[in-house]
Amino acid sequence: MSKIKKAIIPAAGIGSRFLPWTKAMPKEMLPIINKPVIQYVVEECVEAGIEEIIIVTDSRKRSIEDHFDYAPLLEDQLEKAGKQQQLAEIRKIADMADFIYIRQKGPYGNATPVISSRRAVGNEPFVVVWGDQFTWAQPSRLKQCLDVFNAHQCPTFAAIKVNDEQKKHAGIGRLEPFEDNVFTLKEIVEKPGAENAPSDIMVSGAYLFTPDVFPILENLQPGKGGELWLVDAINQLCRQQQCLAVEIRDGRFQDTGNKLAYHKTVVDFMLEDPEIGEAIKEYFKAKIEHAGQP
Repeated sequence: MSKIKKAIIPAAGIGSRFLPWTKAMPKEMLPIINKPVIQYVVEECVEAGIEEIIIVTDSRKRSIEDHFDYAPLLEDQLEKAGKQQQLAEIRKIADMADFIYIRQKGPYGNATPVISSRRAVGNEPFVVVWGDQFTWAQPSRLKQCLDVFNAHQCPTFAAIKVNDEQKKHAGIGRLEPFEDNVFTLKEIVEKPGAENAPSDIMVSGAYLFTPDVFPILENLQPGKGGELWLVDAINQLCRQQQCLAVEIRDGRFQDTGNKLAYHKTVVDFMLEDPEIGEAIKEYFKAKIEHAGQP
């Protein structure tokens, strides 16, 4: 089987948790320091060897297309101003990969973007990564998963250890040991809570598939809320063939899908930023010391 060179990034959601911001701006374009969330996701894909990025959007997401395109007027202004470093950064964005944009079609649900990408993927293996979350790790989450996929040539999914509180909101894996930090995935149990969780491992964020998943997706029946859920397709796949979950080594899960998670992620990156990190630490320290004072 060929190596994975294509990634699907679903980005057609309305972002209701961030209204009114998302009335005109996609949630995937929320900034973390000076880059939108989706750029971090694309950079992870490219670093892992992905060459073709398929972004599934709708009519309100043109700013995503603009961001990953060339900007001749801006580039000309930067050139004339002698801002070569910024010019290089801007051009690098469009040069990272080949970008394909597909309008989402079909019923609502997070499996629909994958179904909509069927023709663009063809008969090749591919990865699905969400446009509003990522796991910060070295080697990257996707690189670790690709190494396992290339070795075993079967569906492979990213996983990370979570606490009891997170088990209320995440898909938790029912797992069996396979090798080292890799498990055989038997099932993903959605939002089980701590008492009913089959493990302390969340399976989410990066899904490496063979084309075998498409017959399942194309016959997938609506699940909770009448939506088509990717997890339902994954659970069917687990019953049909071997699927693996890779617990990401030294991984830090970064979610931006709700206001609290997004701002925690922004704070993490601000504190680690070489330009503003120390100033931000001093600012927070002063705020904490004077908390509650008039």
